[in-house]
Amino acid sequence: MAINTVGGIQDVLNKYDARAWTKSAEMQGLKDFKWTEELEGVAPTPGAKGNETFGDFLANSINDVNTLQHKANESIQKLVTGENKNLHETMLHVEQAEIAFKTMNQIRQKVLDAYREVMKMQV
Repeated sequence: MAINTVGGIQDVLNKYDARAWTKSAEMQGLKDFKWTEELEGVAPTPGAKGNETFGDFLANSINDVNTLQHKANESIQKLVTGENKNLHETMLHVEQAEIAFKTMNQIRQKVLDAYREVMKMQV
């Protein structure tokens, strides 16, 4: 099953009712996180909530990557049409989108590997 758009991801999540089976997997780690001296001045993830489920976190992350992709596309279009002359800003947007997309693909691969390992387990 190929998923080409964020809407396609939402359709898959809705079809399999991902929100229902992830309600029990609340992200306690974000609620119980204690700041240490090493993390002084580092802010938590924007929009992170203590009662956010894994499905919500996943959907928000996908939307963030999609937003970065759109921002990069807009920067490229503005550069090509001459609205923006700043090549460095355009390259930064493109690189941010590329890194976010590669990270999302790595996470996807790790989740699939974990799923395959769980499915191999004998009960």
